[in-house]
Amino acid sequence: MKDYWFENAYLPIGWCAGVRVSINDSGVISNVQPGADAVDATVVHGLAMPGFPNAHSHAFQRAMAGLSEVATSPSDTFWTWRKVMYEYAGAITPEDQEVIARQLYMEMLKAGYTSVAEFHYLHNQLDGNCYGNPSEMSDAIINAAQHTGIGLTHLPVLYMSSNFGNTPLKKEQSRFANTVESYQHLLNGLSTRLNTSKNIRLGMALHSLRAVPPEAITETLTFLHQKMDSSAPVHIHIAEQMLEVEASIRSYGKRPVEWLLEQHDVDERWCLVHATHLSNEEITGIADSGATVCLCTTTEANLGDGLFPIVPYLQQGGQFAIGSDSNTSISPIEELRWLEYGQRLIHQRRNVIADETTPHTAKYLIDQAIQGGARALGRVTGKLDIGQLADIIVLDENTPQLFGKEENYRLDALVFNGNNNLVRDVLVAGEWVIKNYRHINESAITDAFLATIKRLQSS
Repeated sequence: MKDYWFENAYLPIGWCAGVRVSINDSGVISNVQPGADAVDATVVHGLAMPGFPNAHSHAFQRAMAGLSEVATSPSDTFWTWRKVMYEYAGAITPEDQEVIARQLYMEMLKAGYTSVAEFHYLHNQLDGNCYGNPSEMSDAIINAAQHTGIGLTHLPVLYMSSNFGNTPLKKEQSRFANTVESYQHLLNGLSTRLNTSKNIRLGMALHSLRAVPPEAITETLTFLHQKMDSSAPVHIHIAEQMLEVEASIRSYGKRPVEWLLEQHDVDERWCLVHATHLSNEEITGIADSGATVCLCTTTEANLGDGLFPIVPYLQQGGQFAIGSDSNTSISPIEELRWLEYGQRLIHQRRNVIADETTPHTAKYLIDQAIQGGARALGRVTGKLDIGQLADIIVLDENTPQLFGKEENYRLDALVFNGNNNLVRDVLVAGEWVIKNYRHINESAITDAFLATIKRLQSS
């Protein structure tokens, strides 16, 4: 048992002073006492609050950030960006994967992400053949999470076709390939390995409707729910681009989200990533289902995807999370800021994502994103409360951005006052992973990353 006394902490009831938090040996909060004394507890100065779950990440893409910002045609889109991604995906070894993921996960922790859903589709050898150990590339992700201390929801991806109609995979997609049978074998092996792993959860991901035929979706979901874990998170890319929506209508006579909601029992286990292009009926359908939408605003802006219709979605009780996706930006604050700013540009007014009950925009954004993220990751986290994982970040209250701010304005200042990182310390499942802005293994992690990037860019 560990006892910490936080000078100020953001509890479900709001900011409180002198908060004593007890954490058991499993990293779970067993007691929370505001206005307590600090006797026999470790004193932590600053502003403590729940850490942010990152609901969508492709770790290997961190290595290519900044390399696709060159115009190749007057109509550059997601589909031209994908060519650069394929080049990098085709070169990364398991050793590279682990090194890149370590650097990425360390950066996430430093930015205030305390857990991540890794949407992992880089499965096979460089020539597309399966590794002798089918989970070779997944193991690299898991090792990186354990090395850095971030909480992980690992989501191996089923990827079978290059487009609707069960179109064969292209050569550059061969590293992503699985059959239904080989994918089930992969999940079984990972389930056995992760059964005793601390702070790691296994779920599954369907890459997209275009990449997984209907019968394979049904068979895989049945396997997951009947033979593995009926509560496991299920994630899918959906309706990110209008080309995808149009192709779905041609193939199924339905829009992607419309088809998914009609064909499957979409509920709180599901996370629909992007869902950018929706009809009014689809907005209502997702909100009613209990599923979470993961919004990755920096990636969606980078790729020119479009803006999610969040105002009518929230008005109908919809839930959302945030994700760093392609990892061009590793900042929950930037994701939230641009989620709001994008809506301000559309609606030409300020403080769009707020309501009468929660008029402070940042509080609304943060509370919703943390709770939606915890749901999407299948983690009992997101609150400084009894029974929750002790995933806690500590902000430096002496920074110019936060100094002297009244309680109600602290979160507003965090999101809307500058770009400096204000996260000083980070606790994940009761263990300190960042102290005074640094990770304990920071130098070694970054040195290995730089060496890997040098080799990849020279090959």
